[in-house]
Amino acid sequence: MSQRVRKLIGTITMAIFVIVYALLAMLVGATMFAQAATWAQTIYYAIAGLIWVIPAGLLIRWMARPDHP
Repeated sequence: MSQRVRKLIGTITMAIFVIVYALLAMLVGATMFAQAATWAQTIYYAIAGLIWVIPAGLLIRWMARPDHP
């Protein structure tokens, strides 16, 4: 698979992933932490706001692999 095709697939996948992840993180936060203290909500949203970076980084690394000759 060429790098160009990987970038196309990765970009589409990343866009869908970020949207779905954000909606799920908001759903979990609104249902599980609605009555929690402000500090607990802050910690949850800080962690949830950073976790998506791990799969995004793996996907970007896959997209940036050089083509095999």
